[in-house]
Amino acid sequence: MTRQGWGVTKIALVLYPFGVGAVAVNLFFAGLIASWLGLPIIPPVWSVIGGVILGVPVTWIFARHIRTLMDRADDGGHDISS
Repeated sequence: MTRQGWGVTKIALVLYPFGVGAVAVNLFFAGLIASWLGLPIIPPVWSVIGGVILGVPVTWIFARHIRTLMDRADDGGHDISS
């Protein structure tokens, strides 16, 4: 069966801004929780920089997951690995 729709790269490029935001927010809140343990708080700028860097692999993995779901839907809901 030929693959229809967007590829993983195009999905990842569209979702990248959302991935950056999600990672940045999570890094910032993790830094706040780490402050309970006496660690320094991560400044918001560093959280955004971390989001830009870590957003690439996170978004790529999520895009692959979305593409798998799209393939499964095109296959009629059956497992595409068999």
